[in-house]
Amino acid sequence: QVQVVESGGGLVQAGGSLRLSCAASGLTFSSYGMAWFRRAPGKEREFVAGISLSGGSTYYVDSVKGRFTVSRDNAKNTVYLQMNGLKPEDTAVYYCAARPRTLQSTDWGRNYIYWGQGTQVTVSS
Repeated sequence: QVQVVESGGGLVQAGGSLRLSCAASGLTFSSYGMAWFRRAPGKEREFVAGISLSGGSTYYVDSVKGRFTVSRDNAKNTVYLQMNGLKPEDTAVYYCAARPRTLQSTDWGRNYIYWGQGTQVTVSS
């Protein structure tokens, strides 16, 4: 069975850094595009960053460009989100999601079918 498990969340001060990890199992990892989403209190889920099957392409929501970096290690079945220069508005539950090659789209936020449980990121001012 497919499992997607995030880790690395926590409490940091504004301007600090955090690295999230997402380990996937039960699927052919290299056949899935991966993405990070987040849900802040009182807000809808938002796409944050995505990475293509081999890691050759990435895409970020404007609010995190230049601060966050998504990467993947297919040998470890793991995707990462390096978050630098964190701001209080980054506070949210962060979710990892997987999209199969067969459902790939030019819309980076569409067609993710496997989701992790989320990890809390809290940024204090």
